[in-house]
Amino acid sequence: MSERFSVARWWGIVRKEFLQLRRDRVTFAMIVGIPIIQMTLFGFAINTDPKHLPTAVIVADQSEFTRSFIAAMRNSGYFDIVATLPDQQAGRRALMQGKVLFVLDIPAGFTRELVKGAHPSLRVEADATDSTAVGTALGALPSIAQSVLRKDLVGPLSPLAAQPEAFDVQVHRLYNPEAITQYNVVPGLMGVILTMTMVIMTGLAITRERERGTMENLLATPVLPIEVTTGKIMPYVAIGLLQATIIVLAARFVFAIPITGSLVLLYLAALLFIAATLAVGIMLSSLAQNQLQGVQLAFFYFLPNILLSGFMFPFAGMPKWAQVIGNLLPLTYFNRLVRGILLKGAGWSDIWPHVWPMLVFQLVVMGIAVRFYRRTLD
Repeated sequence: MSERFSVARWWGIVRKEFLQLRRDRVTFAMIVGIPIIQMTLFGFAINTDPKHLPTAVIVADQSEFTRSFIAAMRNSGYFDIVATLPDQQAGRRALMQGKVLFVLDIPAGFTRELVKGAHPSLRVEADATDSTAVGTALGALPSIAQSVLRKDLVGPLSPLAAQPEAFDVQVHRLYNPEAITQYNVVPGLMGVILTMTMVIMTGLAITRERERGTMENLLATPVLPIEVTTGKIMPYVAIGLLQATIIVLAARFVFAIPITGSLVLLYLAALLFIAATLAVGIMLSSLAQNQLQGVQLAFFYFLPNILLSGFMFPFAGMPKWAQVIGNLLPLTYFNRLVRGILLKGAGWSDIWPHVWPMLVFQLVVMGIAVRFYRRTLD
C-alpha cells in the first residue's frame, strides 16, 4: 500500500530549497539582479532614435548663413559639434578612427553663390558602418536646411527662399553606402560569439577541477598561479582563432562583405580580444564555487556586453552613464576594430585608440584572476 501525500514532508522539502537558495548568493543575486539590470538597460540605456551624435565641421566660409546652419544642426538635437577641422583629409581621418560620425564641409564661396542664386551645396559625410545610428539624423537635414532658408533669406533675399533648392545638402554615406544591415551585424557577431564561448568555456575551467576533486592535486604541484591561469587559457586561444576564421569566411563568401583592410591586422586584433576575454573567464572561474555559479557569472558579464557595446543598439545614442560602462568592456573596442578593419580599411595608427584599452583591461583582469587563485592556496 502506497503512502499518502504528506504536507509536512512536502513543506520540509520546500524549506530546504529556500535555505539552499539563501545560501547560494550568486543564484539569489541572479533572481533579484537580472530583472533590475534588464529594466535599467532597456528602460534607460537603449535608444533606437540616437541623438547628440559627434559631428565635426570644416568651415571655409564664415557668414550668417553658415553659422545659422551649424546652429540649426546643433539645435535639432541629432548633432553635437565636437571639433572644427582644417580640411577634408582631417575629416576622413576622424571618420576612419571613429571619433565622429558626421563631417559637415562648408566650401569657400558658399555664401557668395547663395546670394547670387547659383544653388550651392553643402557636403555631409557620414560613417554609415552602422546605418541605424546615422539614418534618422541624415533624414533631418532637409528640414534643417528649410529652417535656415526661412530664417535668413528675408527682405531682398526672400525670392531665394521661395525656390525649392536655394542650396542643397549632399550626403555621402561612407563605408556602407547602400545601408546593408549585414555589413554592420556580421562583423559585430565575431566579438559576440567569442565573448559567449570563451567566457563560458574558461569560466568552468577551475570550478571543474574543484568539483572533480583534481584541484588538490593541481595545488600540490610546484606551479605558480600565473602558470596555471595562462596554461588554462592557451588551448582556447586556438579555438577562438578557429571561430574567428569561420566568421571571416562566412562574411566574405556567404554575405559578400568586402574586406578592405589587412587580415593580418584583423587576426592580431582578434588574438588580443580572445586573450582579454579568456582572462575574464579565468577570473570568473576563480571567483565561482561551482560550475553553476561559473555559468551564472558568465551570463552576468555577457548581458551588458551585448547591450552596451554598440552591437545591437547605436553606442553614440546611449546616455553618458551607459557609455561609461560600455567603454569598460573590451567588446565595445573590438566591434570598432573589426568594423574599422573590414569596412574602412583602417590601419594600425587608426585602430590604436581601440587597442590600448583592451591591453589595460586584460592586465587588470588577469591580475584579479591570479590574486583570487592565490587565495585558494591558503
